[in-house]
Amino acid sequence: MPTFQFIQQLKQLEKRKGGYFYLKIDSSIVDKYPKKRAVRLKCSIDQKITYPCGLNHFGDGNFFIIVASKYVKILDKKVGDKVSFEITEDPNPLGVEMPEALRVLLDQDEDARKTFDAMTDGKKRSLIYSIIKVKDIDKLVAKSLSFLNEQRMRQH
Repeated sequence: MPTFQFIQQLKQLEKRKGGYFYLKIDSSIVDKYPKKRAVRLKCSIDQKITYPCGLNHFGDGNFFIIVASKYVKILDKKVGDKVSFEITEDPNPLGVEMPEALRVLLDQDEDARKTFDAMTDGKKRSLIYSIIKVKDIDKLVAKSLSFLNEQRMRQH
């Protein structure tokens, strides 16, 4: 898995484009990953934080990764400050850990497993993010099944 290191200024998109803090990734770098722009990455900044991320398209052939405001605060940085960062391909194709309760549900419910397996990685991530903070196991299972049933209806 290729790893790339950079030093660049932290930038921010215009408010009308979301106002996100970001780091630019040239298309020549993206092309070196087997999955090209569909790659999931791990980004480490100033050897202080590491987080999973994906690529966003600028529209000019180049890409950027979003740096969450909470990370900017942890780093004690502002727009224009230089950061040292490293990107590497995330070995987890989803870029997020699957909750144990969802894994058990998919192991026990063949229809749910088929629906989940037919979903795009992005939809799988959406499901995981929607349930990741649910503590009540019954609510987590109900929310998971509701999401999977909705996806099943869209697939047919």
